[in-house]
Amino acid sequence: MSGHSKWANIKHQKERADAQKGQLYTRLSREIIVAAKQGGPNPETNFRLRLAIQRARQANMPVDNIERAIKRAVGEGETSNYEELTYEGYGPGGVAVMVDVLTDNRNRTAAEIRHLFSKYGGSLGESGCVAWMFERKGILFLAKESATIDEDSLTLAALEAGAEDLSVDEEGYTITTDPAAFEQVKEKLEEQGFSFDEAELTMVPTSTVPVSGQEAEKVLRLVDALEDQDDVQHVYANFEVSDTTMEALRS
Repeated sequence: MSGHSKWANIKHQKERADAQKGQLYTRLSREIIVAAKQGGPNPETNFRLRLAIQRARQANMPVDNIERAIKRAVGEGETSNYEELTYEGYGPGGVAVMVDVLTDNRNRTAAEIRHLFSKYGGSLGESGCVAWMFERKGILFLAKESATIDEDSLTLAALEAGAEDLSVDEEGYTITTDPAAFEQVKEKLEEQGFSFDEAELTMVPTSTVPVSGQEAEKVLRLVDALEDQDDVQHVYANFEVSDTTMEALRS
């Protein structure tokens, strides 16, 4: 169970600015509201809600905010009827892009997403145009800086729990699971004392498109702009940027 972690390279440090820009709590609240509406307000019996609450706690979201979001979901207080939508398109260099949104106004959101694709050198496509390039997977990530882990022990535990793969890079350990096995794998590993820095169901590309130079800069600007749009929850893309290119763009 070794190999290159595509997810770790492609997630593009999504947290880089969310907290500073005040959007993270809003996104987490919306996710909690939708999860509670769909599966009920009890996190013990609603795995999606339990996962959303865990993500909120990891982001240091106040308990009052979490409780308020759950109450809004069950009709206590003012709430919006959020609709889950996915937009698909292409970025510079033919990079495939998928955008998950929660919106209470699909016409407004569609117009804004289309504008961002166009503004940053991409194009919004039809439903299904790039979805076939991604697979839904469960991802569990343990950062090396936050824990001392014996790789062999983690590998054996992950295999026995039902994981598909484990990859290692300089940042940490990435465990990949089938979506149906995600909850089981996560809980079994947590029972053995492993604590995850990130745990999510996500879209992983089946292949990647290398980008560099100005093309890489354009792709990153498109991803940043989409992530900054108020209704966007997640952005997935199949580009890969080398460490050398990333360092050059940061300088």
